[in-house]
Amino acid sequence: MTERRRRKKEPPAARGDDAGSGPTAAPPERGEAVAAFLRYVEHERQLSPRTVRAYTDDLAEFERFLDGYYGTPDWSWAGIDRLAIRSFMGDCVARRGLSKRSVARKLSAVRSLFRFLHVEAVVEANPASAVRSPKRERTLPGFLTPDQMETVLAYAEARADSGTLLGLRDLAIVELFYGTGMRLSELHGLNLADLDLVSERVRVMGKGRKERIVPLGRMAIAALRRYYAVRDARTQDTPGADPRAVFVGQTGRRLSARQIQNVIAGLLDGVAEDAGLSTHSLRHTFATHLVDAGADLVAVKELLGHASLSTTQIYTHTSRERLKAVYRQAHPRA
Repeated sequence: MTERRRRKKEPPAARGDDAGSGPTAAPPERGEAVAAFLRYVEHERQLSPRTVRAYTDDLAEFERFLDGYYGTPDWSWAGIDRLAIRSFMGDCVARRGLSKRSVARKLSAVRSLFRFLHVEAVVEANPASAVRSPKRERTLPGFLTPDQMETVLAYAEARADSGTLLGLRDLAIVELFYGTGMRLSELHGLNLADLDLVSERVRVMGKGRKERIVPLGRMAIAALRRYYAVRDARTQDTPGADPRAVFVGQTGRRLSARQIQNVIAGLLDGVAEDAGLSTHSLRHTFATHLVDAGADLVAVKELLGHASLSTTQIYTHTSRERLKAVYRQAHPRA
């Protein structure tokens, strides 16, 4: 039997007085370590609830895999090596058929866990740091052309001319998405105190509770001023209304993220039905139009709240692809 097969059958010993006695349940310190990590990412790193849930699910899946990999729950984090982690990734692809993006996300969760355990002196080193993430395909994000964006805005403006709460609100929403490049979660969480219409800027709370200041364009400001007039009356006269929230519904309560998605979906369907466009497409449109107009990539990175410039560089690829398409269509010898 090869060394690899022997290592797979022999679990890394769990710490504690009962190690080696053949327990049938996972050692308690294992669960405590994961629970401490999840508290850390939630309260200290202040990651979003959605990210914390993803970490919770991915790490629980990793633990179940290791139980089967070693044939017993009697293993410890201190004994896990990169071979076990690579086997987990292989299982995700071969048995479950997960995409490279999903496998990379799970590896990120495992890396973060071991990074935390290393700092806490639970493990001597981070075995996941030596495991390469699968190379993901760089897909160009969906976005609208300037003409398509103008059509969406014209449609929203026509609805706003009715002077109703919903019409004015929806125009303000789309103007803010396109004018700032905000994420859905960022716009959903906006409070009145975050918007300064006099200084023409908005304070945005991004991923990891990172704050950034984004300029407000004149069209977004004008739409917000019109909306505020009817919004204020609704929140003042309606019991249970949220006086802090920027975007509210007929009851005066803050719109949910799903409701905001539905607003944008209704506006986008009139331009490109079934094209897979979403609120995030407006963020991509914001960035693409800036880059196409010659905006500095570092400035676009700051406006979007990206942690790395490499993330922002996808928009240079978008612009190149558009130039190639124009060339192929227009040049007689393309």
